[in-house]
Amino acid sequence: MQTFIGLKEGIHARRNMLLSMQQEDGSFRFCFENPVTTDAYLLVLLVLFNWKDHHLKDVLARRILSKQSSDGTWRVYPDEKKGNLSVTIEAYCALCYYGQDIHDENMQRARSFILSEGGLKKATLLTKAFLSMNGILPWPRLPFDPGLLIDLPAISPLQFFDLSSFARIHFVPMIAGMRNQFSISHPSKEYLADLAPSRDNKSCWEEFENQSFIRFFSDHAIPSDSIDAKLEKYMLNRIEKDGTLLSYAISTVFMVYGLLSLGYSMDSPVIQNGIYGIISLLCYNGQHYIVQNSPSAIWDTSLSLYALLESGMSPVDPCIQQGIHFLLKHQHTEKGDWQYHCPEAAPGGWGFSESNTIHPDPDDTQAALRPLSVLAHYSGQILHSWQKGINWLLAMQNDDGGWASFEKNTNKAWLGELPIDHAYDALIDASFADMTGRILEFLGTYSPLTLNDTSIQKAVNWLHHNQEADGSWLGRWGVCYLYGTWAAVTGLAAAGHSLQDNDHLKKAEKWIRNVQHDNGSWGESCASDIYQTYTPLPYGTLVQTSWALDSLTCLHSAPTLEIEKAVRYLLHAHDLPGTQPYPTGNGLPGYNYVIYHSYSHIYPLLALSHVHTKYVSQGAG
Repeated sequence: MQTFIGLKEGIHARRNMLLSMQQEDGSFRFCFENPVTTDAYLLVLLVLFNWKDHHLKDVLARRILSKQSSDGTWRVYPDEKKGNLSVTIEAYCALCYYGQDIHDENMQRARSFILSEGGLKKATLLTKAFLSMNGILPWPRLPFDPGLLIDLPAISPLQFFDLSSFARIHFVPMIAGMRNQFSISHPSKEYLADLAPSRDNKSCWEEFENQSFIRFFSDHAIPSDSIDAKLEKYMLNRIEKDGTLLSYAISTVFMVYGLLSLGYSMDSPVIQNGIYGIISLLCYNGQHYIVQNSPSAIWDTSLSLYALLESGMSPVDPCIQQGIHFLLKHQHTEKGDWQYHCPEAAPGGWGFSESNTIHPDPDDTQAALRPLSVLAHYSGQILHSWQKGINWLLAMQNDDGGWASFEKNTNKAWLGELPIDHAYDALIDASFADMTGRILEFLGTYSPLTLNDTSIQKAVNWLHHNQEADGSWLGRWGVCYLYGTWAAVTGLAAAGHSLQDNDHLKKAEKWIRNVQHDNGSWGESCASDIYQTYTPLPYGTLVQTSWALDSLTCLHSAPTLEIEKAVRYLLHAHDLPGTQPYPTGNGLPGYNYVIYHSYSHIYPLLALSHVHTKYVSQGAG
């Protein structure tokens, strides 16, 4: 077919490029490029601790300065209409501590922007907690002990483990600092004093002015005397071998402050190891060193192997075998916090980062199981690991039929209504279309389960009930509607549904076609995530085009005009705007978006390979 001239060669070129990036241990390691929050937090810590590695501080400052916009602000995605207040505050604070001239024109612009947006008190909860740890903002003085959150009585409608694992791991050190009114001062904090117009505790923490919130905690008994010990134990029991708290940079920064608030000294081994652990998360993106909030070695390796196998590589190829060996070494063998809601399950999942040993998640598990599925026929060891993984994955399905990011049934909807920044995304761990769709696609493709099985039926029903009116689905960890729709469409198709028998797929297919650019590409802004409505980019991206193309490919038995145009775009787009990195990963709405440097290698290869398999190898074209 004329449209597919060069397809085979394009696949081979992309496959060889990806293979050239494989490490000696079989892994694939790409930069997880997040905004400058992590760089800023580490830079402040290094200044506070009088860290002797001045070059490291210079490296962090250079990266922060490199991301400053001409208006003096910092943005979390390129087309953000104006600067991001919280990240601008964090960057400005770090540069003040570093010693950047506050009279510098761009520093003055950043300062003016912060004031124009309401000052420090208008920052997000995490940012304000960081500022309070450093004595820049006062902690709130609450009419109840915030330690109650970890010590609520059994009869309370809220228990600590009702909160998401993300909330718990960040709240615990924050609570330690708040209840002990802890801060560590540095002379540089005076440069930020005039950015907090009021020094009144209450007015800086509007989150805690809600009367229902205050009444709920005030009605409970005074917490036990062992609150600090419980907070300390919670942190210490979740430190990984690299010194990080659950493998996250930001939670580890908060842990350092939290433990200091409990009496640990700066030279304590656990504090020092924590800082070294954060430093170990540095990655070079080709221009600057970045503190990755959570390195993506397991995720990138799993998806890379999957894409290589889908492109036609033999399962017994030494490169595939090496990668599988790496994944097998990092399958979890210990129970983690997930057991609180799922005590009957045995370990068997995978986490996002190589250092992660106790915090697995369903999405990384389905990704790791894909290449293992192909090789399970060749090895009893791999088959055993595959069975453990799929058993854990099935056990983690929420009662509503979907899958969440980390834990089962941590999804009390009313928690998402609390007056806290990003409450729905941060406080609860709800089912989402991207996790549910991808897991459904995995089960439909690689497991013996069919539409008649309860797990499959429940997942299909969840996707049907959570489709948007326009036919799309909202994704959680990718940007955004293109991501969720790709996962849902491929999941429903793998489960046995088709355009001919499923109205949900018909609506989705029409939506995908309607948002395609004239040049065959698709592009979606991170603004979709903030405004919860599809917001197109004026140009396409390689990654999002690949998701949309893959969706259409799985639905059509013969190539359509939209598919042909998308293939041409992926094969011939070299210097167009979308070939430049755009953050297609999502962390927290309006605060943290991620450039996965692996995605532009993995997803075009995957989508083009599926086109070749369906329309060329099988003769449909």
